[in-house]
Amino acid sequence: MKSLMVSLAGVAVLSAAACASALQGSGSLVTEQQAPAAESTSSIELHENLLTLDAHLDTPALFHRDGYDFSKRGSFEADRTNVDLPRLQSGKLDGGFWVIYTAPGPLDEASYIAARTSAILRQAAIRELAAKYADSVELAFAADDAARIHEANKIVVFQSMENAYPLGEDITLLQTFYVGGLRMLGLVHFDSNQFADSSTDDPLHGGLSELGKDLVREANRLGMIVDASHASDDALRDMMEVSSTPVILSHSGPDGVFEHARNVPDDLLVQLAESGGVVHVNAFGGYLEDLQPTPERSAALEALNEEYGNNFAEMTDAEINAYRAARIALEQQYPSPRSTFDKYIEHLLYTLDLVGVDHVGIGADWDGGGGVDGMADVSDVPKITAALLTAGYSRADIEKIWSGNVLRLMRDVEAAKTATLVSPDVLN
Repeated sequence: MKSLMVSLAGVAVLSAAACASALQGSGSLVTEQQAPAAESTSSIELHENLLTLDAHLDTPALFHRDGYDFSKRGSFEADRTNVDLPRLQSGKLDGGFWVIYTAPGPLDEASYIAARTSAILRQAAIRELAAKYADSVELAFAADDAARIHEANKIVVFQSMENAYPLGEDITLLQTFYVGGLRMLGLVHFDSNQFADSSTDDPLHGGLSELGKDLVREANRLGMIVDASHASDDALRDMMEVSSTPVILSHSGPDGVFEHARNVPDDLLVQLAESGGVVHVNAFGGYLEDLQPTPERSAALEALNEEYGNNFAEMTDAEINAYRAARIALEQQYPSPRSTFDKYIEHLLYTLDLVGVDHVGIGADWDGGGGVDGMADVSDVPKITAALLTAGYSRADIEKIWSGNVLRLMRDVEAAKTATLVSPDVLN
């Protein structure tokens, strides 16, 4: 559970002042934008008729976890999970980008090989899910697949990679993952790696390494979205400079509301939007506000980490399962401090005011630490639609936020690709 590696200590909350300038369209700066009047339709009716996609679903990490069953309804209170088929269906979340996550590790060949195996198995698990639940779930390989799958009343499964670390120093491996369905690439996670500096680690490269720049170009060639979430500010700048297509932030937030290393300064968010990119606002409580754990919780966490360590790349499956069981028990005895739905909406509305409705999406970080009081799992996501209606956003605006913006960006990336590859249909 990658969220365990994030420190719960935050920094001071900054006031969320509304920004006078906003962006409309791709790269056009306007002086002021007034939110359109809300339509008369109810939020529930509206939500049920939208195509709703989340840009960052960490749920594949659970697929082979003891006790997890995608077909059965769980609960955050009981098992600390956010996503399963019944909750997706009740919350009318139509899918999104399902993550191939690999924990950071040492920058050596043996570690790269172990990580590569883990990433290949994670992609296989995603494909296995689509095969096992073929009546309810379908793999998506292009932007236009999303509407077709939605119309068939199935969950949309795009694939993304969080942390390019398992590629080692051989960027040609990216093509293998692309053929298997990978369509979004995040270069880095909590630790700086061979490609990029992390926002939560000491820099190694001052942004992107030369290999990282080559990897961005390879993603462009293949027709893959470049994701800068978790990257340092300098790495984000480098990605925007090197990439021939707009860059995405799949699960990030505004530093202007809460100053945290994982949040992005306003000027960079504006630059991202001006270049056609999209920022998907996350619901990870520690990035929304300063959340301080109780002394008892801190002591219990320290003892747990002393017993198990926190390098998941070096753990066996049995050790990981034992750690997760112990962590769930700890969470039930000493619950972590939680942010609120209102605070999440504050971040979302601030970002909309800052960069405009054409450059914002939803990426709550479900099953990766996301979720707040009032929105504990994906069954609660209709509350986002209701809040946007209350704030004065129209149906057309809300549709952009839920799926239109990311699919527009994806079409831009598809149109710009230059590689000729075997169709992923041959693998179905």
